[in-house]
Amino acid sequence: MFSDYELKNYNLRLLLYILLLNVLGVLVIRSATNQDMAYVGKQILGIVVGFAVVIVLSLIDYHRILSTAWAIYGICIAGLIAVLLFGRNVNNATRWLVLPGVGQIQPSEFVKTGIIVFFSWYFSKNQKKLNQFTTLLMAGSLYLLQFALIFSQPDLSTGLVTAVIFLCMLFVAGLGWRWIAGALAVFLPCGALFLYLLQYNMVPFLRSYQANRILAFVDPEHYAEINRQQNNSIMAIGSGMLTGKGLNNNSLASVKQGNFLSEEQTDFIFAVIGEELGFIGCAAVILLIALIVFECLLMAARSADMAGRLLCTGMATLLAFQSFSNIAVATGLLPNTGLPLPFVSYGVSSLMSAYIGIGLSLNVGLQRKLSNY
Repeated sequence: MFSDYELKNYNLRLLLYILLLNVLGVLVIRSATNQDMAYVGKQILGIVVGFAVVIVLSLIDYHRILSTAWAIYGICIAGLIAVLLFGRNVNNATRWLVLPGVGQIQPSEFVKTGIIVFFSWYFSKNQKKLNQFTTLLMAGSLYLLQFALIFSQPDLSTGLVTAVIFLCMLFVAGLGWRWIAGALAVFLPCGALFLYLLQYNMVPFLRSYQANRILAFVDPEHYAEINRQQNNSIMAIGSGMLTGKGLNNNSLASVKQGNFLSEEQTDFIFAVIGEELGFIGCAAVILLIALIVFECLLMAARSADMAGRLLCTGMATLLAFQSFSNIAVATGLLPNTGLPLPFVSYGVSSLMSAYIGIGLSLNVGLQRKLSNY
């Protein structure tokens, strides 16, 4: 197995960037939770286990993993169904399973990486007939099944992340421009109609709070209360100015002490970074994420085959879009969602899912010749 690898090409830079983000994340989580060591301990444990998973997966031929694509897809679907049947409800959302000896996990986080693996196999296997209607219909049906299960939790934000991943991978796999032009011709008018109907509460598949978040983004003056958290987040980031107020800042005007935000350690962790580490801290986080995405794209460009290219592209898309979404929500550029900042926000499920994808991507970077599978 190792004879097929160029170990000198092991991407240590990628691991270093991730480790730096992890360390920064632990420090900010400690501050955001008022030094609650239960949160910090779980996050550190997740990082240690995650790095072990990365090392192991990076040395396993990714073609062997792809050969189990149907099993991985089945596990993803089974996990999402289990959430609907036995999941734990928190704040009117059922997204978590409690497993004996493991604790609480969020299966939809693992589905993000699962669909990257599955569609890397599916698109590479059907590359020559990708633009045939039956191939695209099958791909769309397989994708929509998991999207529907995620959406029913309800978890629209995670569903949108998987949609962006799927579309980017489909484009990289070689989707024809005629299909792209046809899709745009359909979806652009539908998007305009969607916004029009939303104003009159005539979109049946959206819950009221989801519709209100979108309307608050489109027309903020009439939905000021809904935008309260985002406005507080923007003020917190701005108050940090260049260098920030310092970690573990406990002034009454801070987002932590004033209860101006909820879930500071997850969804709005960028607001804590902006307030306590300032513009320099925010820029450092964005730079590290950009470097991680760049390394994934670089490995995709140097991949020996389409399957490896799709794996790395899928991970780059996941990290780039989810990071952009988290930061855009914290800065008011997008409607409020519930997405963590990769490698920074608290959440072991999110961490482990990202580590699995990184481990597979590292193996793509090690391959120096095609394998049969």
